[in-house]
Amino acid sequence: MFGLGIGEGLILLVVVLLLFGGKKLPELGSSMGKALTNFKKGMNDANNEASDPEKIEQNQDDNTSNQA
Repeated sequence: MFGLGIGEGLILLVVVLLLFGGKKLPELGSSMGKALTNFKKGMNDANNEASDPEKIEQNQDDNTSNQA
């Protein structure tokens, strides 16, 4: 786990608990999970578009028609 031992991980968990409180931790975890999911989805979309030149042209055409 990022070069941290069990002791360092527990200390980090206690510090995070003190900073954000028990009520905010589930909300914070959920938000971070959604952000990570959206980031991965965006990266996959970018990779798929980069591998398919026809989609890139179509997206550029869509963007120019939306601006008009």
